Amino acid sequence: MTPTENYYEQLAKTTIKNLEKRQMQAHYCHTAKDAAALASELIQPDSTVSFGGSMTLVESGLMDLLQERSGITLLDRSKAGSPEEVAEIYHKALSADYYLMSTNAISVSGELVNIDGTGNRLAALLYGPANVIILAGMNKVTPTVEAALSRVKHTASPMNAIRLGKNTPCTVSGVCSDCLSPDCICAQTVITRRSSVPNRIKVILIGEELGY
Repeated sequence: MTPTENYYEQLAKTTIKNLEKRQMQAHYCHTAKDAAALASELIQPDSTVSFGGSMTLVESGLMDLLQERSGITLLDRSKAGSPEEVAEIYHKALSADYYLMSTNAISVSGELVNIDGTGNRLAALLYGPANVIILAGMNKVTPTVEAALSRVKHTASPMNAIRLGKNTPCTVSGVCSDCLSPDCICAQTVITRRSSVPNRIKVILIGEELGY
């Protein structure tokens, strides 16, 4: 085991302990492949599954697993033919059996920190789907909530704005200017410090760098 792998494993143990104190189920996988397999195992047959936009879900291979899996209903907005169909899928996602996403940051003390533009992803995290499964690389774990908020604002948001082709100041400068641009993807910031329903939120930490 390399020093990095050892560090990630020890840091994950501490983070998992604190997530569990906050009534969130937590797991650690050394590889993205193992994390995708675990997430798929957690999803029961005959379930409705939806997901938020996430490079981690794609990079881990989970989306490929779900596309190939029979016996589940996958609500996939990428296959919608109109904005109205996308909106319909957003609403249906709130009553799904499982909602899949990553998180923009996690504090070692167990808080999830997320920022969103449309708000559909955060809405599903907060209320609706019976289960929320979160995959997150250890690169998203931060020492404090304050550091998590900084990561969300100064790392995740500019990188996602560039990925999405947004016309915002951060895509030009690489620096958040706390803008109110029409293309701004930073409309809502949410700190999840506890799951009111025990184990509704399931966090799978991954010993690799994934997503933004």
